[in-house]
Amino acid sequence: MNKREFLATAALGAASLPSLALAGPAKRTELAPGPTLLTVTGAIGAGNRGPLDPALDQMMTKQGVKFDKAHAFEFAALTALPAVTIRPTLEYDGKPHTLRGPLLTEVLNATGAAANAGGNILLRAIDGYAVLVSLADAHKYRFIVATELDGRPMPLGGLGPLWAMVDADRFPDMAAKPVAARFTLCPWGLYHIEVQRG
Repeated sequence: MNKREFLATAALGAASLPSLALAGPAKRTELAPGPTLLTVTGAIGAGNRGPLDPALDQMMTKQGVKFDKAHAFEFAALTALPAVTIRPTLEYDGKPHTLRGPLLTEVLNATGAAANAGGNILLRAIDGYAVLVSLADAHKYRFIVATELDGRPMPLGGLGPLWAMVDADRFPDMAAKPVAARFTLCPWGLYHIEVQRG
């Protein structure tokens, strides 16, 4: 048997056998979830992840975050929520920019937290910056969890991947402040929210 006949016979034989590739990962119809970008803890519903793991949740551990349950959001889960678009003037260049993402209250509702109840939320950024915002102000100023800046996802190392943001130009009490003072309640690099009941 020459080489061509051998290859043709081998190919026919392989075609008649069940394909091993179909039984493996290639057969998956769902994509694996992406990495968690936002973890919501505190006064939430049942959650979708367990307690803090001090060994694997290093950044949260170093920043003093503690929880028994949490709701973790990947990028796709956040972008699946109804989104709004705002166009505030940003402090970094003094120009209006388009930001898009779900309302912060919608994100909280998705966790089972009662976003209409009293209390506060602690917004924590990857650099350790944390700011306390009342749930009343989250409603009043229509905070969003921005996932896009000027039509693009925000990179880690820039202002993203998430930014708690308000359209400060639309609210007279915020617009009256200098641009650099309008966003003290708006951490970029947002990665953790703690819901606190009043």
